[in-house]
Amino acid sequence: MAESLLNANFKAAVREQKSFIAPLERLCLNQLARRSPQWLKPDHLTLLGFAAMFLAGVSYAAAHYWSPALLLVNLWLAVNWYGDSLDGTLARYRDKQRPRYGFYVDHIVDAIGSLFLFCGLAASGFITPMIALLSLIAYLLLMMDSFLATYTIGTFRISVFKFSPTELRLLLAIGNTYAFFKPNVHLFGAIHRFFDVACIVAMICMTGVLIASVARNTITLYRAERV
Repeated sequence: MAESLLNANFKAAVREQKSFIAPLERLCLNQLARRSPQWLKPDHLTLLGFAAMFLAGVSYAAAHYWSPALLLVNLWLAVNWYGDSLDGTLARYRDKQRPRYGFYVDHIVDAIGSLFLFCGLAASGFITPMIALLSLIAYLLLMMDSFLATYTIGTFRISVFKFSPTELRLLLAIGNTYAFFKPNVHLFGAIHRFFDVACIVAMICMTGVLIASVARNTITLYRAERV
């Protein structure tokens, strides 16, 4: 019954990964896939990545009462990278790919995990909650644009302007470490929370990337389907 609901003409989208550290990351993931025990399945890794994002959000919230929990987030980001990045690599290495299932589950898990992460950050006391919420909205809009482009154009762009989720994890880990030692910064003659400033800059960048991507995709599709 379920198979009858699927499009028999489905074709997996082309993956495009051109981030700064993509070659090194690909090498590491291939080595990890070769060394992974047989009992470890891609679904296990997906669940591990999801749990790590939940715990990252919990750690952010705990930082409101115990600031070293901010550094625990970095640990969970590393665990999330391991689970979220290796699941697809392991499936391809073992030739056990499920392109529709994998794409859907992996990215709905990423979206919910982002919700956990930003809600935890909003409760951390290190950022104005509204700025955390707006950052989440901007990030989810970027995800939405990526998924719609994957469906309509047939190319899944994992990186945008040389930045992929891996680079974003690294930047967030650096930000967490900085905020732990220096939660406030002086800017324009006033004191601001570091994460407020960092997330406003990130939102400006994400908005610019979103506008550029929407314009590019719209023009591409318009030219492909002229009336």
